[in-house]
Amino acid sequence: VTPSSCVTGRGSFFCPAHTSLPLRGFSYVDLVEGLQDGRFYALKRILCHDKEDRQEALHEVEMHGLFEHPNILRLEAHCMVEKGPKHEAWLLLPFLRRGTLWSEVEALRDKGTFLPEERIVPILLGICRGLQAIHAKGYAHRDLKPTNVLLDDEEQPVLMDLGSMNRARIEVKSSREAMALQDWAAQRCTISYRAPELFTVESHCVIDERTDIWSLGCVLYCMMFGEGPYDLIFQKGDSVALAVQNQIRVPANGRYSAALECLLSSMMVVNPQDRPHVSHILDQLEGLQPASSGQDTTRI
Repeated sequence: VTPSSCVTGRGSFFCPAHTSLPLRGFSYVDLVEGLQDGRFYALKRILCHDKEDRQEALHEVEMHGLFEHPNILRLEAHCMVEKGPKHEAWLLLPFLRRGTLWSEVEALRDKGTFLPEERIVPILLGICRGLQAIHAKGYAHRDLKPTNVLLDDEEQPVLMDLGSMNRARIEVKSSREAMALQDWAAQRCTISYRAPELFTVESHCVIDERTDIWSLGCVLYCMMFGEGPYDLIFQKGDSVALAVQNQIRVPANGRYSAALECLLSSMMVVNPQDRPHVSHILDQLEGLQPASSGQDTTRI
């Protein structure tokens, strides 16, 4: 890997020999080590075949530049590298060795167990705080899912993969605009976490940041039950587009409080206008947090 002269930001680095991990089918992540600080980083290499690909990669860089928040992955450095007639966009990111939320859920599921509520609530709080920061800037993440949530050493969640972010409020004024948005969503929003309104976009409508709230509900469901509510439907080859049009049923279980199950149901409402905003969810989650040690509480 080339030295820091090619990278805008933190010092020079090298890449130890290992297999790259593919993302999305057109990007890879390498584990690299800083020559000066000895720290490990994740180097995301986005393959750019044309000008449009380069613009999309630079859009992801721009989105990272909007935020300095503990629950949103920061961008350490970036550059565009020529590879013959093609280019690669290099994004240098912090390396969180614990991995993704999905890895945590999957490991527990393989043992026949699930995340307890006392772990779910703080993780969900952190995800919501990251979303709140994104929504406050007038954007939506649009591809929230367990594999796009990292966990740090303190189990605080960090949102990553900002390449699908766009303006939160999208006003659709024609069938042509509706089809364009629908096609974009099909390419950029993971099908089993995609909000119902993005499967069949109406000719005259407003899409807003509450697409993220639907996806957040799917993430919560995954934490509670070991997989997303539509993962199995997609794996079977059945229609997710049809499945999301029906109100979800929370599986009977004795693990979680009625309040958490009610919060889940409120997020996964088919009509986006009936879904809560992230600020309301944060208020609800604050009430679900256990009292601090030594803190007096009164049950009402």
